[in-house]
Amino acid sequence: MNTSQKTKRLTVSAIMLATAVILALISSPIPPLPFGGSFTIASMLPIVLIAYMYGTKWGLFSAFTYSVIQIIMDLMLGKGSTLLAYFLPNSEDFMGFGVAIGILLLDYFVAYTVLGLGGVLRNKMHKVPAIILGVIIALGARYAVHIVSGYLFFGSWAEWFFSQEGFYAIGEVILNAFSGQMLAIVYSIFYNGLYMIPEIVITAICASGVAWIPYIKNYDVKS
Repeated sequence: MNTSQKTKRLTVSAIMLATAVILALISSPIPPLPFGGSFTIASMLPIVLIAYMYGTKWGLFSAFTYSVIQIIMDLMLGKGSTLLAYFLPNSEDFMGFGVAIGILLLDYFVAYTVLGLGGVLRNKMHKVPAIILGVIIALGARYAVHIVSGYLFFGSWAEWFFSQEGFYAIGEVILNAFSGQMLAIVYSIFYNGLYMIPEIVITAICASGVAWIPYIKNYDVKS
């Protein structure tokens, strides 16, 4: 890759990252779930497009950069108050510094960095389905990371969660069918699915349209 191509890659990636930030800001009025997590208006699609256009290695680097930006944004917008509380010994949310670091690593750094997997199908199939399936793979990987985090760090709240008003009907069925570690896993799949499944659907739908934009559809991924 020559200097001109590197400059173009940096410029396009910066624009995509800025677009992701703007989409996240536009989505900020959407209230988050009580224990964290909220869906956006396809704010992660630009990260997937970076991975599609420039490959998984660059996609993972860009996605990691976005994870850092996401932490800063959450702190600036007040959404990071819960995260900060995990590090404060006097907070009722404090579960130890090891747990706090684990949550930070999984729910931010790892969960957003895996978005760089969105380009794994480049050059392997037609460009439009490659982008759409890339979205499903990348966001599905993020969903999986949140499931692991939820199981490890928040699984003990499963019984309380499924006992809450609004979940009573399905909660009773789940509580009768599962217990212990399995209940913690089901809880994490269910809870994180409340925002990640809509996010995947919304982003895939948007990708099906964006993929037909001439610059994206006709982009030579071998360049």
